[in-house]
Amino acid sequence: MCLYPEYRAQLLAMSARDLKLREGLLQEGKLFGGYNKEMEKLHNDNAQRLEEIINAIGWPTGAKVGTDGAEAAWLILQHAIARPDLLKSCLSLLQQAAERGEIPAKYPAYLEDRICFFQGQPQKYGTQFDWDEKGQLNYWPLQDEENVDQLRKDIGLPPLAEQVKVMRQRAAREGEKPPDERQRRQQLAWCRKTGWRDQGANSLDTKTENVIIK
Repeated sequence: MCLYPEYRAQLLAMSARDLKLREGLLQEGKLFGGYNKEMEKLHNDNAQRLEEIINAIGWPTGAKVGTDGAEAAWLILQHAIARPDLLKSCLSLLQQAAERGEIPAKYPAYLEDRICFFQGQPQKYGTQFDWDEKGQLNYWPLQDEENVDQLRKDIGLPPLAEQVKVMRQRAAREGEKPPDERQRRQQLAWCRKTGWRDQGANSLDTKTENVIIK
């Protein structure tokens, strides 16, 4: 039971379309190498509807839309990468909901890291990954590498080394490859266009400005 079954149904449908499109693009070999236009449109459409739902009922918690509906809302928000304003405005909502025990603590943690990632800043929990200078998938730079595993443990995440293995196995299974120089410049231009990065930045430091969009 939940307070808003109609919103739950909408969120589950949006999440399902997102995942179905991702799988289709993966099978067609179109998922990597840039932000697919069809996927970008779907993400933006989903973000718009999620924003409307939030304006109506606040953040969709399990009590409001069911546990699966809340997870769907989180996935939709994670993928709303062309909406820096939405991600940033929702961070405090998720943090407050997690403090009240209404959603898993990992939800705001992932969102906080994702915002740092797209802004080119070190992350806190090690949830975001990118290709390093050696062409190997690795975790995005950390604020506190010495204590990251304790921070992860506090929110129910496994040690970072375990997550590295999982992410590399997934990349190998899906055939993901490091972006070339042209793709990196396109990614940086996208970050500037959407407002994540300073328009005046000219450098292309792979530790702070190489963004994988998918």
